[in-house]
Amino acid sequence: MAGLGYLSRSSVLRAVAAQTQKPVSPGFRFTEVTRPAGINFLHNSGAFGGKLLPETLGSGCAFLDYDRDGWQDILLINGMDWPGHKTRRTTLHLYRNNHDGTFTDVTASAGLDIEVYGMGVAVGDYDNDGFPDIYVTCVGQNRLFHNNHRGRFTDVTNASGLGKREGFSTSALWFDYNRDGLLDLFVCNYVKWSPEHDIFCSLDGKHKSYCTPEAYRGETCWLFRNRGDGTFEDVTAQSGIFDSSSKSLGVALLDYDHDGWPDLLVANDTQPNKLYRNQRDGSFKDIALEAGVAFSAEGRARAGMGVDVADFENSGEAGVAITNFDNEMIGFYRQNGKSFDDIAAQSGIGLDSKNNLGFGCIFVDSNLDGWLDFAVANGHIDETVRNIRGNVGYAQPPRLYLNAGKGEFHDISAQLGGGFDRPKVGRGLAFGDFDRDGDLDLLLTTNNGPAYLYRTDLENGNHSIRFHLIGTKSNRDAIGAVVRVFSNGMMQTRMVKSGSSYLSQSELALTFGVEKRDRIDRVVIEWPSGRTEDFKDLSAGHGYECTEAKGLARMDRY
Repeated sequence: MAGLGYLSRSSVLRAVAAQTQKPVSPGFRFTEVTRPAGINFLHNSGAFGGKLLPETLGSGCAFLDYDRDGWQDILLINGMDWPGHKTRRTTLHLYRNNHDGTFTDVTASAGLDIEVYGMGVAVGDYDNDGFPDIYVTCVGQNRLFHNNHRGRFTDVTNASGLGKREGFSTSALWFDYNRDGLLDLFVCNYVKWSPEHDIFCSLDGKHKSYCTPEAYRGETCWLFRNRGDGTFEDVTAQSGIFDSSSKSLGVALLDYDHDGWPDLLVANDTQPNKLYRNQRDGSFKDIALEAGVAFSAEGRARAGMGVDVADFENSGEAGVAITNFDNEMIGFYRQNGKSFDDIAAQSGIGLDSKNNLGFGCIFVDSNLDGWLDFAVANGHIDETVRNIRGNVGYAQPPRLYLNAGKGEFHDISAQLGGGFDRPKVGRGLAFGDFDRDGDLDLLLTTNNGPAYLYRTDLENGNHSIRFHLIGTKSNRDAIGAVVRVFSNGMMQTRMVKSGSSYLSQSELALTFGVEKRDRIDRVVIEWPSGRTEDFKDLSAGHGYECTEAKGLARMDRY
């Protein structure tokens, strides 16, 4: 049944394109609403001419409902000037959703008006009190901010036991690896670097340039177990995660073997990627090599940046995307039993991606047709790249590839409007329905530049159905839950997840496009606790609050 659906849909799209000789209409447009929405942000990389390695990596972003009013707020991570080169003060920025398409900067009143050399962000309710907490990765000391329920956050880094390790951290995610109902924390680290130990690299032997990661030793990722009393235990070594050769930039959550225990996929820069399979006993085993995601098809470690995992073929299996350096195709994988096949070349994404350097990436159903599309933020690491390779720019256009079924994607970026396809030095990328109209909007960060908020405006009349999950025996955010929607002979699968993309986090609510259908046949929720719940004949065009063991409650709107 699913295979016939793929064939029918992709064949129709190809036939229409052949008859009209025009691109298939995407069914939606983007409107860039950053300034009208009140988002006034400029990232500070700290660059002063010293060519320090962290200046190339940018920072991330997140959609989160920090005040639990049902509307997605926005958090933007920032860097700062380096010691000895101080010219300005730059901080994180938290924007509260005003429910009318605009936001208010509440950074100071929320207690986040602090300076750090920030990189990434992971949002999760680690104490199950109903309010999302924030973990910010940094060059130096990472920070944990506890949500105090009154619109403010408190820095609990030291009190939580997370203040004992400093490094060069990048992406992070919350997940319940031991299934005890408490969110644990996984942190990616890049390389062993500090301003005092910066290495002189040069392209001409005279002038300093940014070093590649090969110039530095790798660093292990970290795993912290939630003790349930507000503190965390470093279990990196005993969990099997420790690997000082890693140079990790992105991490995504998945259940690779469908055993109900969360696994991790880590994107490494110039080192083999890692697929950490959960052994169900508090430990992990790296199976990336046998699973086929450690290296390129040529057996070479690529420059992995961002990563996302999702069922883009509606097959019930996880598909994987890993962004890489320019002249390296995006790794685009279809799961085939216990291993993955890289289908980048035949998908329509691979060859197009070779002229870009990808960072953030997300699977997102932009036109609400029930098939996950793929968006990627592009941008090079050095403004002098144009002097090195004539066909590659520093600023590069982001891409959105429309899913045509059967593993085929088409670049529709130029059709979307809103200046989306204008070149940018892209880094972080996340999605969230900030205006609660049922479609998914995009947030993109740039290195040493502005952030961009793109509102999605549907033109095809499609509907969605959205699920907001609340765990009781499971962690309250239900991170790791798998939801399957059955409608019109098709099954869509989504997982509630923290992390993914690059340094960023999308909203936790799950959105399923159902085209113009008013109802879905069935939804099955597999909770992290092991509980399964089944509901039939639900109305589309609405959001549902799903509380574990207590059923569904239809919301007034999405």
